[in-house]
Amino acid sequence: MSSSADWSSRRLHFVGIGGAGMSGWASVAAELGATVSGSDAADSPTLTALREQGIEARVGHDGANIPTAEGVEVVRSSAILGSNPELTAARERGLRLMERAELLAELTALRRTIAVAGAHGKTTTTSMTAQILIECGLDPGYLIGGELRSSGRNAAWGSGEWLIVEADESDRSMLSLNVEVAVVTNVELDHHANYRSFAELREVFREFLSGAAEAVIPNSTEMLELRGDLPAVVFSVDSLQLRAGGSSFQWRGEEVTLSVPGAHNAANAVAALESALLAGVEVSDAAKAIGSFGGGARRFEQLGRSQSGALIIDDYAHHPTEVSATIAAARTLASERVVAVFQPHLFSRTERLASEFGRALAAADVVCVLDVYKAREKQEDFPGVDGRLIAAAAADAAGGKEVLWLPEFSDALAQLNLRLRTDDSCLILGAGDVRELGEDLAVERFSR
Repeated sequence: MSSSADWSSRRLHFVGIGGAGMSGWASVAAELGATVSGSDAADSPTLTALREQGIEARVGHDGANIPTAEGVEVVRSSAILGSNPELTAARERGLRLMERAELLAELTALRRTIAVAGAHGKTTTTSMTAQILIECGLDPGYLIGGELRSSGRNAAWGSGEWLIVEADESDRSMLSLNVEVAVVTNVELDHHANYRSFAELREVFREFLSGAAEAVIPNSTEMLELRGDLPAVVFSVDSLQLRAGGSSFQWRGEEVTLSVPGAHNAANAVAALESALLAGVEVSDAAKAIGSFGGGARRFEQLGRSQSGALIIDDYAHHPTEVSATIAAARTLASERVVAVFQPHLFSRTERLASEFGRALAAADVVCVLDVYKAREKQEDFPGVDGRLIAAAAADAAGGKEVLWLPEFSDALAQLNLRLRTDDSCLILGAGDVRELGEDLAVERFSR
């Protein structure tokens, strides 16, 4: 096993350092003593935060961004194409090129690791687990694909023996982790460009679960079959009571109260609670600690109010199951109407799941669909695929409710300001840059 002392002589350069995962790994590498630099296509608050940590984070990709010193290791985000000029320069110089999975494997080898995987809920469940261990004094390290609101960070190394990580199935990087406790929230096909079938995806989750001494999985025949004969802690939600903006339920003889809404978050919480027990936390302490969890960035995050007084809520939901769960959670707020504004993410996902997205969005009272956020894929490879596919599907399923196709943010901003009412809840949904629209709508911003 590596030691943290080994990192003080290392120079790591992150191509795509502004990403949700990459920024966290860069931050932790710097905490471990490495000299860290990186670049990203555009400036962002994430890059600003990295610079405040002493990390040189440049805007734009250029071979000259790579430090001139010998022995630089270049870490590549899965979103970075092989033709990137910094990758080209690294090859020409004979530098070590690392996929992000390689770095994650190194980090998880340093600590006892709880890894949380699943199509939906893994960021929240990872955050909840980290929050419980922090509140209970275990000072864990954590690597999360979103900001932990209580710390304002998506990663920290901590001083304890545990590391809590979000495990990603999209590029199979979760199979590279050194895992003691494997947590799976659910298994559903979400990355259609990377998996030929649901059966192929299941085999990846089976391999992930087989590599861990302990597992926390939903109480279902399908999930038990993936774990096989190995020991597992199965979880479900008992005596769930939903309320405005939260819920309560029974767990191991304790009443747990959450301040984040929706049945899906209650399930996430039980998975996190069971994981905390395996890390050595007492039942009563865990039940109390999770009550302090206030959510994560871009997970049902209340941004503020519109000029008409409507509540603006930002959420990362980018799959039909997540959209349905978020709209259902918004119903617990007892608003007059739920207005759903959705930015599709990935052309492949839009093409395969347009009908499912339409049905999910139709549960809202008003639907606004934006154009597809361009990430990793080229539009010319998907002729005829844009947000109109989802808008049309939503209109077909909405039973006469208003559905708007407004590809540009400027048009959506204008039309939403005309339509939003004082007692509405407006959901800003998607994994792209749609939060910017939510921030423009929220003229009265809430403090974080």
